[in-house]
Amino acid sequence: MENPKVQEIVEKGVLTVAKAVEDKIDEEIAALDRLDIDDLEALRERRLQQMKKMAEKRSRWMALGHGEYSEIPVEKDFFTIVKASDRIVCHFYRENWPCKVMDKHLSILAKQHIETRFVKLDAEKSPFLAEKLKIVVLPTLALINNAKVDDYVVGFDELGGTDEFSTEELEERLAKAQVICFEGESSHNPSRSSAKTRSVRQSSTSHSSDSE
Repeated sequence: MENPKVQEIVEKGVLTVAKAVEDKIDEEIAALDRLDIDDLEALRERRLQQMKKMAEKRSRWMALGHGEYSEIPVEKDFFTIVKASDRIVCHFYRENWPCKVMDKHLSILAKQHIETRFVKLDAEKSPFLAEKLKIVVLPTLALINNAKVDDYVVGFDELGGTDEFSTEELEERLAKAQVICFEGESSHNPSRSSAKTRSVRQSSTSHSSDSE
């Protein structure tokens, strides 16, 4: 039988929380009641401006190719794309099963997160970038913020070590690196990976290396 004193304490706790929530709602209602017509009009105008800015952002993103998962046909085009978008997820791939698994998840996320450009690049046809960014294991995702590679997702080790990871697991990993957002705000704010940031600015001298 449950201890009457314990039950009483639990009930008092629930009532306290309920009262705090009720008080908070009352405060918000009171604040709205105190607004005059000019205040409401100002709020409405501010909201309209926010909606307009977001619509303009969405249009600009879509014009740049956001909202779809596309392939970069030529290595040199990578630099143009990096300069145009603030957030980029670039999948360095080869024609194998693990890379096709990654393709599946990235295709989904590209449609859900239009604030980020999702692209893929054949590592074997991109020797300069593969060497410069030290791409060895495939698939590798280069997570780029403001023209800097801030982080990498290498293989499936961070996704459970199996090709059966979910889209949500990959989404969480990308959010951790702040290369995608949830509801317009960063979902996570932990410290970023200790991986060394590498510039992706184009060099005048191209080098070659083998990607494995």
